This record gives sequence, C-alpha cells and structure tokens, in this order.
Amino acid sequence: MDSRHFLQTALVFLLATVIAVPLTKRFRLGSVLGYLLAGIVIGPQELRLISDTAGVATISEFGVVLMLFVIGLELSPQRLWVMRKQVFGTGLLQVLATSLVIGAAAYYLFGLTVNAATIVGGSLALSSTAFGLQILAERKEAGTSYGRQAFAVLLFQDLAAIPLIAAVPLLASASTKHGFDAFAVGRTVAAIVAVMVGGRYLLRPIFRFVAKVDNVEVSTATALLVVMGTAWLMELVGVSATLGAFLAGVLLADSEYRHELESHLEPFKGLLLGLFFISVGMSMDLTLLIQQPMRVALLVLFLLLIKGALLWPLGRIVGGLSGRDALRLAVLLACGGEFAFVLLKLAGEQNLITTEQHGLQVLAITLSMALTPLMVTLLGRLLYQAKTKKEREFDTIVADKPRVIIAGYGRMGQIVARMLRAQGIPFVALDHSVEQIDLVQRFGNWTDIFYGDPARPELLRAAQADQAAVFVLAVDDPEASLRTARVVRRMYPSLKIIARARNRQHAWRLMDLGVELPVRETLYSSLKMTRQTLEALGMSPEMAADHVERFRRQDAELLKRQYLVYDDDARIVQTTREALVDLEQLFQADASPEAARALEKPTDATANDEDVTR
Repeated sequence: MDSRHFLQTALVFLLATVIAVPLTKRFRLGSVLGYLLAGIVIGPQELRLISDTAGVATISEFGVVLMLFVIGLELSPQRLWVMRKQVFGTGLLQVLATSLVIGAAAYYLFGLTVNAATIVGGSLALSSTAFGLQILAERKEAGTSYGRQAFAVLLFQDLAAIPLIAAVPLLASASTKHGFDAFAVGRTVAAIVAVMVGGRYLLRPIFRFVAKVDNVEVSTATALLVVMGTAWLMELVGVSATLGAFLAGVLLADSEYRHELESHLEPFKGLLLGLFFISVGMSMDLTLLIQQPMRVALLVLFLLLIKGALLWPLGRIVGGLSGRDALRLAVLLACGGEFAFVLLKLAGEQNLITTEQHGLQVLAITLSMALTPLMVTLLGRLLYQAKTKKEREFDTIVADKPRVIIAGYGRMGQIVARMLRAQGIPFVALDHSVEQIDLVQRFGNWTDIFYGDPARPELLRAAQADQAAVFVLAVDDPEASLRTARVVRRMYPSLKIIARARNRQHAWRLMDLGVELPVRETLYSSLKMTRQTLEALGMSPEMAADHVERFRRQDAELLKRQYLVYDDDARIVQTTREALVDLEQLFQADASPEAARALEKPTDATANDEDVTR
C-alpha cells in the first residue's frame, strides 16, 4: 500500500468515526453501534471508500488481542472471590443454559453440525459488556441490586469467551478429521502451561528492570512486547492469539504494574477495537437483510426472547432479585455481544459455519444491540408508571416526639443522622427510594428510618413534624426538594428548614420559599480543598484559613445580592465580575510584609533544617 493510499484510508476511517460515533452516543445507542454503522457506510456495499477489507480486518484483530489482555488485567483473584456467588452462580448458569438452548435450536432447527452449534450457542449466549455497562452508568443504576448482578453476569461472560475462543480451532480440527484430535488438545494445554510458568518467573523481573529506566516510551513498548509476544507464541503452536494475550493479562493482574500497563495500552486498545468493529461493519452482508427480512427479524426475536426468558428466572431464583429488577436484568442482557463477532469470525475462517450463516448471525446480533437501549428506556418508563403502592406501601411511622425530621437519606442525610444518633437526639428519617432504605437496613436494623415520600402531608403528620424543631431537607433531586419545601412551609410555617442545594439556582429557588441560606452541597468541601492547596503552596495554616473564610463570607453576601436579581442574566454576570474585583482588592490590601513572611515560612523552615543538618 503506497503512502498516499494509506493516508486516504486513514482519513476515511477517522472521518467516519468522528461522524458516526458521536451521533449514536447522542441518541444513547453506544459507541459500538457507531463503529458498526461507520463500517457499513464506508464499506464495499455502500460508498465503497475502502476496498482492502481483508487488510483492515488483519490489523484490527490486534484490537481484540489488546482487549483480552486488559480484561485479564482486571480479573484479579481477590475481585473474583468477593463476587464469587454472583459470578459463578448466576453468570455460570446463564451461559450454560443459554448455550444449550440456542445450540440445540441451531442443531435441530437450522441443521448445523454439533461442533458448529456448540460455537453458535456459546457466542450468542454472550451479551454486550460495552452496552450493558454504558446503560447502567447513564441511568445511574450500576450500584443497584440488578446493576451489580448484571455486572457479575457480564464478568463471567468475559471469562467464558476465553475457552470458547480456544475451542474454535479444536472443534474445527475435530470436524475435519471426523474425530477428536488429542494431539491438538495436548499442544494447547502445553502452550498454556508454558506461558503461565514462563510468565510467572519472567514478566515481573522484566517490568522491574524497565521500571528503573523511568521512561514512558520504554514502558509502553514493553507492554506491547509482552502482549504481542505471548499472542505470537500461542499462534505459533496453533492456539488463538487472543488466548495468549488474556493469559498474559491474568499473570499481571496482581502485580504492582497493572495500572501502569492498563494506562499505556488503553489508547491503543480503544482505537484498534474501534477499527475491529468498523471492519465487522464493512463485512456485514446487507443484501441478506433486503432479501430475507423476515428471517433476520425472526432471528433477532428468537435471540431476545430466549435469552430474556432464561435470564428472568435466573435473576429471580439465583440472583434473589425482585420481579421488576429481574425484568430489567433480562432486557439489559438479552442482546448479543462484542465477543460474538470475534467467535463467529473465527468460526467462519475455520469453516465451521457458512458465509451466509455468519452474515445472518452478525445482522441479528447488531440489530439486537441497536434495540437494547430503546427497550431499556421503554421498560424504565413502563415500570415508573406502574410504580404504585402495590409493590410496597409507605412504612407505618412509629416516633416518639422527634426533634428533627430528615428528608432524604443519601450521602448528606446519613451524616446528619449519624451525628444526631451519636448525641442521643431523636429524629425521623424519610426516603422515597426502596433500594436506598433496603441498602441502609442491611447495615443495621434502624428504627428511625422509614420508606415514604417526604412531600406527602399525611406522612409528615405521621412523622410528627409538628413536634419537631428542625426539618433537614437533604433530598438530592432539586425538583423533589422544592416540592417538599413547599409542603413543609405551607403546613408548618414555624418549622426551621435547613436545606441542601445542588447549585446557586437551586439555592435561590429555595430562598423564594423562605429557606435561609441553603447549604450548597459542594461549597464546604471545595473551600477545604482550597485551604489545603494554599497550605501546600507554602501559606501558613492561619493565613490560609483566614483567606478561605473571607472568601466564604464574601460569597455568602454575593449569593444574597444575586438572589434579588437571579432572573436577570445580565445582572448576574455583572455582580459576579464586581465581586471578583472586590475580592482581588481585598486580598491585595491584605498583602502586608507579615503576609509575605508567612508565605515564605516553610521555605525558611526548610533552610533552617538544612543548616542544622550541616
């Protein structure tokens, strides 16, 4: 390939990525789908901007190798031991059950051989880790019970992909020779043992030697050398290169170099993995979708229904999830996954499946991945609308004249409650999240925390808000916070409200309701960080504390002044600039010789220490 053609190809890839990936992420469809769409558009079936699809696929496969290495790095034995019940319980059963059902269907309904059906069943049992984790993060559900269960299942699926990748050439050789190739199995086991033993005694000394050089380029080159070396060695003996990379990652999972290796390889992995998905998109046969739309639609429906139907009871029985959370788990993990592309590509190259079978399955996986974000969003809306008292009634509150009512038992509400409990001050805490209440109750059977909406008048009456002296409004949602403040102010006008504010706008709206100086949730931690920063720069602790306190007072005054004009953007900008000028003048006027000596104090102390040493 000449340099001009190479530059043109690189520009096409980068342009397609820059356009497609942000578009799909904008609609919450994930970056993987963006890469696939980019590959379809620039591939030989659409715009035909790239002709050398085989060369691109060869280069892009190294992205999968790096991905397997990074997955190996993350699989430390301690992490697996902590999550052993979820990973090797729900995860193992999900992969086995789904593989058996889909494999049986592929054998009996679609006429595949036993070996081909085994690989097809295993590959379609895997779900999309990229889609699953991204959706959980976007919806802030990674910490929920079903989110943790989903992570555990995805983790086991990543583990299960490794033996499946290693099994493809073995099944292909057994298929061609009409029997089990014991020599191939022995050669595979010997190669794995050699890599494990050699890596255990060679890798750490090598990285220790390189670390002494203290050069980023050499460290990156060493990391790439280890990945490429083990991959080449495994491929040399007829074993999958990706298996070698995974083993190298596992060997270094507990080493002190794990995080450094991961940071060095992450940019390469991201780019090359994106290139792999683009190459998959380029190889997709869209004519099958046009010629056999019903068949493709049935495959997608079959995949989603089978996996969903198996995931739901597993989540309920093995995972211990509620019916709603088990349904969320089933919808999230019902699609196909990234490793299926890798496995099916290997199966096609080894002639375990035909080109048409490969094309149909890739189309079904891609469409199932595209439908997943839409299904998750739709299910979330349906469950939100159906969230009524049928699931759980508000708790019956039993309180003995509490002095404080806490609305919202999240990060801030819990700290207030702990302080009150430690001093024996009676309080009642209310939270409208079942998950939060259940999580808190796991750490102690607290009798002063109740499930309920603090904006409900009957709940406030049951909590004896009329007997309380202070109402702590620690709800994290600004709209829910304002709704609660309105109800409390209307029903109990003499009750003092101490409210948490997300930002200045939220604080001003609370002040509209008569809340005096709401507590902005990041203000005091930011002031603490500022004070530590000034001290680290050499300022004395007393002067740093004085400067921070002056800023706090000036900012509190600014908040009050801007409250009078907070619906006028021009005046807000003007008052902010004026306050900044006032603050600068205040500090300049305070810059006395004593302050200068305070700034130099640590330096002088260091010099004195050096004099004493001498």
